[in-house]
Amino acid sequence: MEQTAADLATLTDAFGMSNKVNMEIFYWWCTAIMVCIHAGFLAYEMGASRVKNVLAAAVKNILAFAFLVPTFYLFGWWIYNAMPHGIVPPTEGLVADLAAAAEPWSANMGPNLADNASGVFWAAFTMFAATTASILSGSLIERVRISAYIVLAVILGAVVWILGAAWGWHFEGWLTTEWGFHDTAAAGCVHVVAGFFTLGVLINLGPRIGKFNADGTANAIPGHSVPMTVIGLMLIIVGFFGFLGGCIIYVGGGQWVNIFGQPATLSAFAFNTLMGFGGGVIGAFLVTRDPFWMMSGALAGIISVASGMDLYYPPLAFCIAFAGGCMIQPVSVAVEKMRIDDAVGAIPVHGIAGLWSIVACGMFASGYPQANPDWPAVNLMGQIQSGIVLALLGFVPGYVISLAMKLLGVLRVGGKAEELGLDKTELPILPYPEGATPATLRIPAE
Repeated sequence: MEQTAADLATLTDAFGMSNKVNMEIFYWWCTAIMVCIHAGFLAYEMGASRVKNVLAAAVKNILAFAFLVPTFYLFGWWIYNAMPHGIVPPTEGLVADLAAAAEPWSANMGPNLADNASGVFWAAFTMFAATTASILSGSLIERVRISAYIVLAVILGAVVWILGAAWGWHFEGWLTTEWGFHDTAAAGCVHVVAGFFTLGVLINLGPRIGKFNADGTANAIPGHSVPMTVIGLMLIIVGFFGFLGGCIIYVGGGQWVNIFGQPATLSAFAFNTLMGFGGGVIGAFLVTRDPFWMMSGALAGIISVASGMDLYYPPLAFCIAFAGGCMIQPVSVAVEKMRIDDAVGAIPVHGIAGLWSIVACGMFASGYPQANPDWPAVNLMGQIQSGIVLALLGFVPGYVISLAMKLLGVLRVGGKAEELGLDKTELPILPYPEGATPATLRIPAE
């Protein structure tokens, strides 16, 4: 009997360790797939830029990614774990313990062989942070200083969005415990926060030279490679599968849950991610017939179903995504009428589709209970209030910090530098050697 008990204990320990390792492997691959998001944003933004700005667009994306790694390690991860109840960290209790474990000098933040979770969770959240910076990046192309963008990217990715995630994408976030907020796949804390932060920056950055006429009408400034942009957008869709996988909590030997502790399945995510893609593409294409907006509709469709991705019946998800795909181009036109030059449509695709996602969840999932019965159930008013909080959390620092940069003269390159192109003025190398300029830009021989 003693030997049998010992064998059972050994098997139980081995099963427990296997589950921990499997969880670690799961998030490792989620993080790896998420890197495709950044490869996609890189190609997307390069394609949307004119030839004279292609490398500058690429370099600022890569630099932002690189700067966010150490800054998210030093303070971003701590903010998430320390501030779910507000901006004042508690001094005792579970949240205080989690905050202590997330301090950069904690044993959990290193090669602790007893910890099969901290590193992969930190890595996944770092990818989310880099995603917010990439959302910002595309809208600012062809006139923002690389140095200014890096500062803005770190503030957004390592401070602002993760504070929103602590409030609305944490199992004790106050938006959930007080208002019943439900946002399973981060339409709010990632897309709304980043989209409205971008809006605040764009107001102060101003439009590209030649974008608007004296009467306020807008001129198209096409990028040098629409195919590269479409490929980039498709790569982002690939990366979304890692992003969304990172939004579910792996429970070895038990029912998986969402970030709020409610039951969730990868099957629901699979149904509704693909329905979101299909609905968004079809909606955007029917409205515009434009390949750029068609693929942007794919993003908008997935974002539109993100808040309630774990709950929706798939045909409902398709309809919600279809509505999201239909709305983005008209919203972009409205933004242009305000003389705001959003070069890649980040405000409608991320900010407005993210808000629609939050509101749709309140409309179609109202009454769904929280994991803690003492918290309010999902409700429309709670979703609307939470969406407003996250939009303001993005917009206010984006506007104030970029205004300060503008007043100091460090936000935007000079007019002559903009006309010459950022590759010549911000970098020491051109994207295409002489004689290898894309054929569409060559002057035909007589």
